[in-house]
Amino acid sequence: MLNRGMSPTDVQPMSEEPGTPFHELDNYLAIPRVSGLALSPDGARLVTTVATLNDKGTEYRTALWELDPAGQKHAHRITRSAKGETGAVFAADGNLYFTSARPDPESPDADPVSALWVLPSGGGEARVALSRAGGVSGLLAAKNAEVMFVTASVLAGSTDEDNDEERRKVRKDNKVAAILHSGYPVRHWDADLGPAQPRLFAVEPGAEPEPGKPGTVDAVPPVKLRNLTPEAGSALRDAETVVSPDGKTLYSSYTKPLAGADSRAVLVAIDVVTGTRRVLLDTEGMNYFPGPVSPDGRTLAVLSQRETTPQRAPVVALHLLDTSSDGGELAPLAAGWDRWPQPAVWLPDGSALLVTADEDGASPVFRIPVPGTAGTAGGDGAPVRLTADAAAYTDVAVAPDGGSAYALRSSYEFPTEVVRIDLASGEVTRLPAPAERPAYRGTLERVETTAADGTRVPGYLALPGGASAGSPAPLLLWIHGGPLGSWNAWTWRWNPWLLVARGYAVLLPDPALSTGYGQEYIQRGWGEWGNAPYLDLMALTDAVVRRADIDQTRTAAMGGSFGGYMANWVAGHTGRFKAIVTHASLWALDQFVPTTDSAHYWLKEMTAEMAAENSPHLHVEKIRTPMLVIHGDKDYRVPIGEGLRLWYELLSKSQLPVDENGETDHRFLYFPDESHWILQPQHTKVWYGVVEHFLAKNLLAKDIPVPEELGL
Repeated sequence: MLNRGMSPTDVQPMSEEPGTPFHELDNYLAIPRVSGLALSPDGARLVTTVATLNDKGTEYRTALWELDPAGQKHAHRITRSAKGETGAVFAADGNLYFTSARPDPESPDADPVSALWVLPSGGGEARVALSRAGGVSGLLAAKNAEVMFVTASVLAGSTDEDNDEERRKVRKDNKVAAILHSGYPVRHWDADLGPAQPRLFAVEPGAEPEPGKPGTVDAVPPVKLRNLTPEAGSALRDAETVVSPDGKTLYSSYTKPLAGADSRAVLVAIDVVTGTRRVLLDTEGMNYFPGPVSPDGRTLAVLSQRETTPQRAPVVALHLLDTSSDGGELAPLAAGWDRWPQPAVWLPDGSALLVTADEDGASPVFRIPVPGTAGTAGGDGAPVRLTADAAAYTDVAVAPDGGSAYALRSSYEFPTEVVRIDLASGEVTRLPAPAERPAYRGTLERVETTAADGTRVPGYLALPGGASAGSPAPLLLWIHGGPLGSWNAWTWRWNPWLLVARGYAVLLPDPALSTGYGQEYIQRGWGEWGNAPYLDLMALTDAVVRRADIDQTRTAAMGGSFGGYMANWVAGHTGRFKAIVTHASLWALDQFVPTTDSAHYWLKEMTAEMAAENSPHLHVEKIRTPMLVIHGDKDYRVPIGEGLRLWYELLSKSQLPVDENGETDHRFLYFPDESHWILQPQHTKVWYGVVEHFLAKNLLAKDIPVPEELGL
């Protein structure tokens, strides 16, 4: 049975004014995008990154903006350059560090690289703190010590920074792009791995200027890098690293290679003074990742992930590790909590951890008391939900007095924004932002049904304002990727309001395998992608199309990545939909597994039997629905071979006829220079334009032109 009721936290209709940003793709693409959050040590400054579209509409430029934690002053921009700035981190002395490839005004002829910049706490212009040939990526700062760390790449075998620069120059001058590998993997998402490898460096004072050399009182003190992980090899690729408050220890995940091109993440501690690496946790069948370090430096939050088997889904759990002595024991925290927590930050007194976790269409902030600490006597470590709204929170930071926290928040009502959370009451206040919320026309409802096995299947339904029994809306079933994820946060890539603005209703279901509903909900679909997840999707679709404001004769299905897989599976198992859009989709599982960038992960679930039972390509002869296939050539997670094979087999084996010109009602939108995601704004515009054209033709019998940029 479908639940059409709305809870008090459900989204209410917004402005009914015509001409919202969702009615014109150019206006939609121009909406500013907020990401990242940094809080100064004294709690007086908040900094976030804002991306805005350039004049040509071809790329986004980023800049740092400062917000008032008290919410009294307007947000204001503090950096400005054509290359943009990202990765803001406050040091213990209040200086703000970030990375940028903008030119150094004191070295205008130098090749642009992502350098480390500093914006002094006392004001003034940003200055280059450190530049190197391979650039700088991640930044870390100790909370209670004036110590900085960076992640930067070096060519394997480089003896020092000068040697690394020389070897890079040789490759560049000789136009050599070849990479010789000796291990796995060789690609990741959209990047070719190697020959450079990431290392962790301490940022330390450099050589003092020569006595008597002229200078100014504001001259930038020289700094240098000290490689803390020279023998890491590829172990720090995708590593998660945190620093102790005193800056004396780094804790990091560390990839341990295993037989059969497999690997797992172990947990290590790196002594900053000596560079000595000590393995803290290394257990067969487990992966470990560091969370934040307690204010007293004695306890490390640790996230564990049990490796999967063909029959068993992964399990994520939170622990505490005593770091004060060798052989500290791993103690469970929030044991028995049936969610997948992401530890964010400790309270200043060490009495609790703040974490986020997917939870029934949201991702709230939770407080988890630490048993045995001050103020938690007798507590059992059970999580307490702090934020009650149906929104997703990330980038949580706590004020020094422990009374409030700051975070990024988004939902299907609004894109990412900065908020303050009262930790006593849970009240959430939106801070003055760099941009207003974009208004949309329509409503959002929380819907659900019951699957055949009695399991609740929930989702969101976005409706156009005019949908009614007298004017029912055509329905789009949008299936999320992952598959371990859920619909709970604003998305720029799969934004329902763009299609709602065209008159469609959009259903966003969370079928089996979705997070936020407990371990058993994930297990229901594990190793059986074409079973419970598919049946859940159809059950919720069945329930929604029974509504009077939905036109059950005009429905389509669409999805990307795993959602694309499921769209392909749907196409071969039902003819109920008028059109199907499949983006970056898995088609032949026996082909996908050994060619994806992470075969060792997928092989833990996809046995030969699983692939044979759940592969969409084995049902191509039953497909009679027009399909729009979309794929990027630089997609390494779902390689282009999946899209190419899908396209050929649709034309050669599906039930849709091919005319005398070799053409069909199927379509293939191919992006030679895009990856798993369509990232370039002009291509996003093409993507949505072609999708709208395809849906209008097959659902509405309307001929909407394809984007003129295609040259057709």
